[in-house]
Amino acid sequence: MNICIYGAGAIGGYLGVELALTGEDVTLIARGPHLEAMRKNGLKLRIGGEERTARPACTDDPSTLGPQDYVIVTLKAPSAAVIAGNLQPLLGPDTAVVTASNGIPWWYFYKQNGPFRDHRLTSVDPDGKQWELIGPERAIGCVVYPACEIDEPGVIRHIDSNRFVLGEPDGVKSDRVQRLSESMINAGFKAPVRPYIRNEIWIKLWGNLCFNPISALTHATLDIVATDPGTRQVARAMMLEAQAIGEKLGVRFGVDVDRRIDGAANVGAHKTSMLQDLERGRAMEIDALVTVVQEMGRLTGIATPSIDLVLALVQQRAREAGCY
Repeated sequence: MNICIYGAGAIGGYLGVELALTGEDVTLIARGPHLEAMRKNGLKLRIGGEERTARPACTDDPSTLGPQDYVIVTLKAPSAAVIAGNLQPLLGPDTAVVTASNGIPWWYFYKQNGPFRDHRLTSVDPDGKQWELIGPERAIGCVVYPACEIDEPGVIRHIDSNRFVLGEPDGVKSDRVQRLSESMINAGFKAPVRPYIRNEIWIKLWGNLCFNPISALTHATLDIVATDPGTRQVARAMMLEAQAIGEKLGVRFGVDVDRRIDGAANVGAHKTSMLQDLERGRAMEIDALVTVVQEMGRLTGIATPSIDLVLALVQQRAREAGCY
């Protein structure tokens, strides 16, 4: 299969190395020193006490490539929202686009049963370009659980987990999602296909929604946010508001809110991705993790006072830092 990974950073690079080493025809799209290092020395993956090197094709210009079987978009949500036009040379009649970014995806309501079927979310697709240029019929959902870092240009370090949960928006076990799952499993990943991918999306979002902005505002690590009585109370209130929205939309939460918070506390002194982005002056994933939940609350008629308050504060913090 022809697989293009758009945004071959930490997660995209991890996928790229493992898929390439099993013989898949992988192309990585990256830029800057990271791209140059991959071109010169291949892409190295440090995992389980060993180092693996793959030499997939690499480029910063999608127009040099032909249509792909799969395009896996591993960019963070703010970047993913602006590259819809760049994907066009990669899209053939049957190309699937796998959304492997945190938060609520732009296609969320595509073919969803209920009154909001095919509704478009402006907070994650403000100009509608992803819906129009990519097309929701191409979308495969992917919830990303691994933690990886770029140690230096061309070198990825795997920290934890190898799980990528896949699913079609309509819940069908299509040939295309099963083929992708089989290829990823063959490469050593856990890649189950779930009939209710939105449940998986919300379970991960449930924590990111609150822990990320609270940590960005307080600069506290995850264990502190989840155990300090004040920040735990704020996180819990945000999560209960989000749960009410999700359940109104048919989502099932398989764990209660306090167990979910305790699970985050057990991760330890981890800096959330939003705090890391703030410290490094990078765009923060506010809209896909928080703003979109506020939008869905208004759509469903569910009040979100705690989410509204924290969102206003983190948006202002990000603007002051030039990260929004």
